Amino acid sequence: MSFRFSVLMNGLLSLALLPFIANAAVLEEVTVTAQKREQNIQDVGIAITAFSGEQMRTLGYANAQQIAALAPGVSTVQPNGEANYALAIRGAANSDFVANQESPVSLYVDEVYVSQMSGAGFALFDMERVEILRGPQGTLFGRNATGGLAHYVTVKPSQEFGGYGQVTIGEHDQVKFQGAVGGGISDTVSARASISTHHNSGYVENRLDPGNDLNNANDYTGRVQLLFEPTDDVSFLVNGRYSLQQIRTGFFENVSGSLDAVGNGVKEKNDCANFTNFNGYCDADGDNFAGDFDKLGFNDLETYGISGTLKWNLSNGMELTSITDYQSVERDYIEDSDASPFEDFHFFLTTDAEQFSQEIRLSGETDNYKWVTGFYYLNIDSADSNGAEIGLEGLVPLTDPASGFIGGDVSGLDSPYAQEKTSWSLFGQVEYAFSDALTLIGGFRWIDEEVDFDYTSNFVLFPRDGTLERGGNPNVLANIGGFTGKYDEGLWSAKVELDWRPNDDWLTYVSWNRGVKGGGFNAPLDVAADPRGQGQFGFQEEQVDAFEIGFKASLADGLARLNVAAYYNDYKDFQAFTILGLATNVVSAPDAESVGFEAELTLNPMEGLDILVGVGYNDMEIKLADGSKTTSIQSPEWNWGGLARYQWAAMNGTMAIQGDFHTRSKHFHSISRADAVTQGSYHVVNARLSWTTADEKWEVAVFADNLTDEEYVVQSFDVAGAFGWIEEYYGRPRWVGGSINYNF
Repeated sequence: MSFRFSVLMNGLLSLALLPFIANAAVLEEVTVTAQKREQNIQDVGIAITAFSGEQMRTLGYANAQQIAALAPGVSTVQPNGEANYALAIRGAANSDFVANQESPVSLYVDEVYVSQMSGAGFALFDMERVEILRGPQGTLFGRNATGGLAHYVTVKPSQEFGGYGQVTIGEHDQVKFQGAVGGGISDTVSARASISTHHNSGYVENRLDPGNDLNNANDYTGRVQLLFEPTDDVSFLVNGRYSLQQIRTGFFENVSGSLDAVGNGVKEKNDCANFTNFNGYCDADGDNFAGDFDKLGFNDLETYGISGTLKWNLSNGMELTSITDYQSVERDYIEDSDASPFEDFHFFLTTDAEQFSQEIRLSGETDNYKWVTGFYYLNIDSADSNGAEIGLEGLVPLTDPASGFIGGDVSGLDSPYAQEKTSWSLFGQVEYAFSDALTLIGGFRWIDEEVDFDYTSNFVLFPRDGTLERGGNPNVLANIGGFTGKYDEGLWSAKVELDWRPNDDWLTYVSWNRGVKGGGFNAPLDVAADPRGQGQFGFQEEQVDAFEIGFKASLADGLARLNVAAYYNDYKDFQAFTILGLATNVVSAPDAESVGFEAELTLNPMEGLDILVGVGYNDMEIKLADGSKTTSIQSPEWNWGGLARYQWAAMNGTMAIQGDFHTRSKHFHSISRADAVTQGSYHVVNARLSWTTADEKWEVAVFADNLTDEEYVVQSFDVAGAFGWIEEYYGRPRWVGGSINYNF
């Protein structure tokens, strides 16, 4: 790490010697709404990483992974690869691939909560800003945010006509377009329409079907917004959105494995002479982006929603806000999990979820007080399933007179389940300024949470005639088991914070936050394979007492900013993810604690030069019921990130060159910490060169993501005990492309 750091610093010093100087800094301070009102990021006593839409466009960032990579203490979690994703913050992470589990790091779009991980992989286009808040945020945001949250804010309609269009081309026949147009329809009505499409042919070779490479892109997303402003004090925003994804997915590298003394998987990669899968297959060509996939996996995902936001400025400086939202997610997903030419194990998921939420807030302020109070209601109604085509034809007769099935149909597991989750809460937060330098903040939220859950697992036949039989397959050979449960609890979260501002440029804060994430139920793939029995279906709510001290400073007349936060988190019933038996997902609830810090330094040492360096450290210990200790998934002790960008006058415009990197130390994809689920330290480097016209209407850029072609595993599953192999999902290889952007 020290060598890479010295190379980076030498590069930055070289850039500083460039003689051409132009234009203002890109990484200026961002206005955020982390406390439900607009504030400068340096005035908020929360550890926040934020980028404005203009900054993201200038830096060339187009997805959540790029934003998360530069946020210290934050990681991207992809349990099904690029089909869906979540975020991990300070050791709080969810890598469960079933649809009924919510992440401890919440995602919001325009203040609307997104509960489904499969609905969270939206494209970042036409964005006003992105805010990533670290630490529990249960008082004002409320939903599950024991680790933190990410808030994506879109560009809103205005009376001024304008928009943009951008075309990107790149590796593997990539063609990507995004654009927006908006303006006034009348004196009181304005509109904005935004669209994004993305296509590429895939970067994982299927040796059995060369015309259908995996992990392609075929995405369509659109958003239409209407803003009504009948008076200066009242506005009503209607937001309608739709997205469709139809891709070939489910790529896993098949790694032959053995078992250690306690039955966990050990990678035996490229040693086909001594280790093969149970069927004799071994993939030893050394190419992590090629495989023998007999099943063409796919992800068909459709999401849509509509929301209405009312803002009304009342008398005495008060404001009423009402946010009503409805959203739907439908998903059909299947993958060739064994990544071999045999019908051994094809895992699938289906999702049919509807969500309705309503939030009402009232806020105001006086000379010394700022306050906000409100009510929140959420209902999530889902009918989901998981299962697997296992291909064990020998378990049923070639001709079954009772059922009429003919031999050759694929057998397997089908586990449909229904869940309805209802939650309502009352919340409030008050700030009292003792003086210009000292402010006390207190907040509280009461939550009533209820979950109804019904689960069935069957051994079934999957006919080869192409009939869709996933999720409620009627061809039942045997019922394996089932479970019906109810969770009904009253929960609470709270906050106390003291801010001290010795001058206009410094903020020191100390805070205690109590976060909570409701309990629920597991939806295992195979009940019979769960050695702990059906009594482990339910799990309790997660609670965390988070203590944080932070310091924010603007230095050298605004040319530098330093933000540092240190924390200690004490968890009760920490919701951890692991796998038992035949890919059986179980959420356990041990106690845990974590201690760490994050630091971000932003520098503008000379006009045109921007430097951002961030580091996060997290030491997390989970105490299991048997007395042993482990650590959280997707949580490296160290993560580093940095960016350097220099722009100068050239060719009657502005030329800019930038490079960024992020490094993650060793981490694990399961709490078992087995060799099979261990990823060593790795680093990813990206580069970009752009030219912008003097009027800033046109921009031409070329880029290289993962410049050094680093190979690293973003998710792995240990099924060595069941099948003799380990599933590994790799991050994208080097990706080179270019883009043209026009603003009007």
